[in-house]
Amino acid sequence: MIKVLATDNIEKEGIEVLKREGFHVDEHGKLTVEQLCEIIGDYDVLIVRSATKVNASVIEKGKKLKIIGRAGVGLDNIDVEAATQRGIIVMNAPEGNTISAAEHTFGLILAMARQIPSACASMKSGKWDRKKFMGTELFGKTLGIIGLGRIGRRVAHYATAFGMNILGYDPFVSEDEMQQLGVTLVTLEGVCSQADIITLHLPLNKDTENILKEKHFSMMKDGVMIVNVARGGLFDESMLEKYIKNGKIKAAALDVFSTEPPVCSGLIGMDNVVVTPHLGASTKEAQINVARDICKQIVDALIHKIIKNAANVPSIDKEVISRFGGYLTLAEKIGLFLGQMIGRMPESLTIEYAGEITNYDTRPIRAYLMKGFVEWFQPATYVNAPLILKENGVKLAEKKKISAQQFSNLITAEAEIDGKNISLAGTVVASEPRIVKIDDYPVEAVPDGALIVCRNDDVPGIVGHIGMVLGKRSVNIASMTMGRKVRGGPAITVLNLDQEIDNQTINEIGKFPGIRSVQLIRL
Repeated sequence: MIKVLATDNIEKEGIEVLKREGFHVDEHGKLTVEQLCEIIGDYDVLIVRSATKVNASVIEKGKKLKIIGRAGVGLDNIDVEAATQRGIIVMNAPEGNTISAAEHTFGLILAMARQIPSACASMKSGKWDRKKFMGTELFGKTLGIIGLGRIGRRVAHYATAFGMNILGYDPFVSEDEMQQLGVTLVTLEGVCSQADIITLHLPLNKDTENILKEKHFSMMKDGVMIVNVARGGLFDESMLEKYIKNGKIKAAALDVFSTEPPVCSGLIGMDNVVVTPHLGASTKEAQINVARDICKQIVDALIHKIIKNAANVPSIDKEVISRFGGYLTLAEKIGLFLGQMIGRMPESLTIEYAGEITNYDTRPIRAYLMKGFVEWFQPATYVNAPLILKENGVKLAEKKKISAQQFSNLITAEAEIDGKNISLAGTVVASEPRIVKIDDYPVEAVPDGALIVCRNDDVPGIVGHIGMVLGKRSVNIASMTMGRKVRGGPAITVLNLDQEIDNQTINEIGKFPGIRSVQLIRL
């Protein structure tokens, strides 16, 4: 039975998804690192929100862990690198709180532009001061959005309804796609220098930390307003305070801080700074959505082998499985087959894709092949196989070719070891994987169960000798194929067996003149 530890009070609607599939779930509130280390060793899955920290020591203690799930967007409370080294999938649920975060963003924009919190506090203190709280209309103003993922796009949608002009910065989106949303793509400097209101919607990582530097603050328009409902650490809060005090920035609205609870009391105490305690995703609907999403993703990954929203392994959804079909299984078998053929880590591994599959994202195929290859040498997963190859000094390369010769698609893996190249190629025939080339010798073998690979001369008696040796030991041959490049030259013979054979049988087969080597392959 799969055991799940759910911390941070995950909503019951998500927990029910796991229980319906027969998972055993233990629920806790926030746990300290020390508390987590004491109990994590018994669990296959860990689910957290933002409160519980999952550092390297927790991951080291989680000997059985297969998945760490974050019920929400950010992963800054999870050591993704440590999880990757251990082969643990780290996934989040980025879609469930999109609407809540975008709505909160616009709520803060309106509160800031119309000075709603200060006006409310003034009235509650017994005052009626209409002139003091003169606001700013949003209509016709320019909104600059830094980060155009799900939340940034939703904010753009709302801004359109308010009649705003929208500028955006995101190096990972296309101009055509943004034009359909009414967003004009510009540089980061373009957003900073032209926008009346700037809102950030980025994850926090090494590329985005302090993305807004002093030079960006200094080039902003006088009277600009800034909103951050994404992550603390995207800019230095003391820098924001400095530019509010000197009048460059008219107002700011913050839901997130570099340290939470925040220590920037001077900034928080300003009348023209609207603050909330990290409430972007704090709606009942959002919490139910992210709980359901992450729990369904965990079920899909462990039961159906469908991986979605993973931070450290390519997504493999129903569309990928439908499109690639048996090619994922084929790729893993090719990797496992090639690993046994060479016997140790090579200097390089080259994967070549040919045919129709080159029109699609081939990362899932690569992940399966590398996992199969590495697994022959040591335990591995789709997550840490690339890292293991790198740590062993294996240079990875990929190639794509339009033509797959007589095949609709062809996957080839080639390993270089001691200056010699050994290759294996396969395709899918009638939904079944097939090995069709070994070192460019044409063969047709089923990559399943026990196989014998013989390197031999193309001379009479080879097949008869192999059949006689196996027959004496009551080993049935399921299928056999032989490939040669020229008549009478070197050849390769591959046999699918109904059972494995021992070393004595392998040695007996190898005694025949003309058989250069015999190797048992287990798939």
